[in-house]
Amino acid sequence: MSEGYRTGDRVRTSTVDPDHHMRLPHYARGRVGTVIGGDGVHPLADLSAQGIQQPQQVYLVRFSARELFGHGDHDVTLSLWEDYLSDE
Repeated sequence: MSEGYRTGDRVRTSTVDPDHHMRLPHYARGRVGTVIGGDGVHPLADLSAQGIQQPQQVYLVRFSARELFGHGDHDVTLSLWEDYLSDE
């Protein structure tokens, strides 16, 4: 992912379920969404809680409610660190 993502890229979120806190909501794990923009560069919160500073790109990713919850006709947008994403 060294090249990063661009607006319009389809991405899949991580399915990792660590023992420690993770800022990727459980309902969004393993789901497919679309990058709609960048949200800055910020330390990865999961590591910051452990005293490790690792800044990385954060992306705004839009998901359909149907993708996340199995129903609904609206979208949900999440700010997600690059480590949480992979190519769809």
